[in-house]
Amino acid sequence: MNSEAIIECVPNFSEGTDAAKVERIVAAAQVEGVRLLDWSLDTAHNRSVVTLAGSPTGIVEAAVRAAGKAAELINLTTQNGVHPRIGAADVIPFIPVSGASLADCAVLARQAGLLIWRRYGVPVYFYGAAAARPDRVLLEDVRRGQFEGLRDAALRDATRRPDIGGPELHETAGASAVGARSFLIAYNIHLQQPDIAAARAIARDIRAANGGLHGVKAIGILANGRAQVSMNVTDFRITPMHHVHATVQHLAQRHGVLIEDAELIGLIPEAAYEPDSDWVRQITGFNPDGKVLERRLHSPSRGHSIRTAKPPHVPRK
Repeated sequence: MNSEAIIECVPNFSEGTDAAKVERIVAAAQVEGVRLLDWSLDTAHNRSVVTLAGSPTGIVEAAVRAAGKAAELINLTTQNGVHPRIGAADVIPFIPVSGASLADCAVLARQAGLLIWRRYGVPVYFYGAAAARPDRVLLEDVRRGQFEGLRDAALRDATRRPDIGGPELHETAGASAVGARSFLIAYNIHLQQPDIAAARAIARDIRAANGGLHGVKAIGILANGRAQVSMNVTDFRITPMHHVHATVQHLAQRHGVLIEDAELIGLIPEAAYEPDSDWVRQITGFNPDGKVLERRLHSPSRGHSIRTAKPPHVPRK
């Protein structure tokens, strides 16, 4: 693999209320050649999302160390939130940015998964381009039943056992889903009315699995008293973000509700950025210099080492 390749890693941790814990997890990822580009806390989902980028060797080590610190600090038996999860370090995806392919990232995911198990005793499921089995390509299939359900299923059903480690999940840290994928945009839309039924109906209609928009995963939830359509857009080139927003707006009107605002979790690639579109204008506090991957990555004043990390952004709810 090209040693000068740039790989992005966006680990999601099952902690969104204790900033001090997340700071320790982020600090654990301090590795030469890896930069912290973004991190956020989401209290409603009780989840944090961290964006790292760096060399292939460095990014694997950073992800593994962060997963180990998460296993030390997060106890899933007492953690709860509206976002599905199976582990303290719930999801660890590797994404090619330059000089690497998706297949290369799948190799890195396999390396990281093995190290997580060997060092910390946390079992691993491989998903996406790193999946070892066709029924584990989709993350939602891996996470079926969440921590509580998977903890029991892995013991009684051989088809639910981890790819590495187990069959028992880690007592408090669960398991990690480690994979390789292309760019994903995490985009949430809030409705003016606290109508959870409308949010769920919109999510159901827009979801690709239900015949909605290609590459869109969506759930309707109540987040801090507001109805939210929470989406992952996995192929913005086929389904542009302005089309996602317009479709949600149309469905909202059909259900008698209005869009209030939106939020972006993590970063977006430059190719997905549409400066004059409604979907961008409705994102609270959006700053392209801070939220576009390439601008963060190539500007020394914006991408920063983990040692100099600033306090996390807490998304407005």
